[in-house]
Amino acid sequence: MATLEALLPFVLVGFGAQIVDGALGMAFGVICNTLLVAVMGVAPARASANIHIVETFTTAVSGISHLIHGNIDKALFLRLLIPGIIGGVTGAYLLTNVDGNVVKPFVLGYLVLVGIYLLIRGILFPPKAAKPKVVEPLGLIGGFLDAAGGGGWGPIVTSNLLVQGVEPRKVVGTVNSVEFFLTLTVSATFIYHLGIEDFAVTTIGLLIGGIAAAPLGAIMAKKISTKIMLILVGIVLTITSTYGFISAVLL
Repeated sequence: MATLEALLPFVLVGFGAQIVDGALGMAFGVICNTLLVAVMGVAPARASANIHIVETFTTAVSGISHLIHGNIDKALFLRLLIPGIIGGVTGAYLLTNVDGNVVKPFVLGYLVLVGIYLLIRGILFPPKAAKPKVVEPLGLIGGFLDAAGGGGWGPIVTSNLLVQGVEPRKVVGTVNSVEFFLTLTVSATFIYHLGIEDFAVTTIGLLIGGIAAAPLGAIMAKKISTKIMLILVGIVLTITSTYGFISAVLL
């Protein structure tokens, strides 16, 4: 049975990640994975699995909300859905069939790049307007890296679509809606390969923290500019992931 002491670290991780995600509309998975893998020492596959199980619930609520408010581009949704799922299943399969110690430096290296990417996006924000051209490959890569790295769908897909000139509210609504199906499929893949055991404490903790922080994240979204938040997230992720990467390589 999970104790409060055992749950608390995961509650704090979920709380912090959701505050940022609520303000930015992205980065819950990336931040959770960085802290779970680099700081708390959770195996990459198990960290990614727990994160995706939690996100199945949070993205379901988000997707329904965006649907009600008309923020989903149906054509864009269909173009992202299948490639995203294929990429996600492939990434999850790879991560569950490779030794955790071997893959850990690569996962953390990827997270360093995501952190730097977010920092650059913040500095250059807002992006230049242009017609969207790359969608399916973006979904495939975003889904793969999201599963293999424990996060990244939002930062990668959302940012790139914004750079290509898609209407912001349609980007956020559509990407979040597709993410529900992505996380559902990736979670099922992880559970199939890893089993359901030992997920309880981490999953429950992340859920409690995430739900508790949701209102605060919404308030922060109104108070702090996207530019500043992107820069802050980029700095935090880059520093944390670099520390974890160096530790994983040297130890």
